[in-house]
Amino acid sequence: MTGWTEFALALGLFGVSHFLPRVGGLRERLIGAVGRHAYFATYGLLSLALLAWLIAAAGRAPHVELWPQLPWTRWVTNVAMPLAAVLTACGAGLRQPFTLGGRKAPFDPGQPGLAAVSRHPLFLALALWALAHLVPNGDLAHVILFGCFAAMALVAIPAFDARARRELGPEAARSFFRTTRVLSLAPLFDRTWLHANGTTLAPRGAIGLLLWAALLHLHPLVIGVSPLPY
Repeated sequence: MTGWTEFALALGLFGVSHFLPRVGGLRERLIGAVGRHAYFATYGLLSLALLAWLIAAAGRAPHVELWPQLPWTRWVTNVAMPLAAVLTACGAGLRQPFTLGGRKAPFDPGQPGLAAVSRHPLFLALALWALAHLVPNGDLAHVILFGCFAAMALVAIPAFDARARRELGPEAARSFFRTTRVLSLAPLFDRTWLHANGTTLAPRGAIGLLLWAALLHLHPLVIGVSPLPY
């Protein structure tokens, strides 16, 4: 198997694994057969395995340089990744069902929580991760890899918003979109919002920074390249 063939196969299977379960109610049937926890545990492990293979296959693909890696380009990744990690830690289990990682619970427009800052924090984190890694990785395989991840995340945001409009109905949808944003920093300067959400989000933000520090130190061992500027 050549480098390009392996990369194309890994990329194709990763994409199929994310879209096939949504076709024809396949995911719902599988959940009904094995249970929700078993399905998502198995699906999560499969996704991680395919992601690891995809990243490794991109590294083994023939090197076709589109732009050079300069020392400053690594700063882009190192500045963006702490924010992506904090978004991930704070956004996991967001109390609104119309996003990646959202809880299957009714949304309360009177208490939007982090959704007032972003109703799609995990999609934003994924896009930020991908775009930040795209800058220093200017070879063709990695441009395709990170470009696909960024596009997938950014396309998913309006798709999930459209789903929310369909399922909520006109009145509930107006309340939902009035009290949430794709991205807004204004709540971070609102004392009322900070008083209601700060004690919950501050520990999660700290966990996000610890996650970023762990990823930074594990990167050379797992990926084989140090992310630090040189």
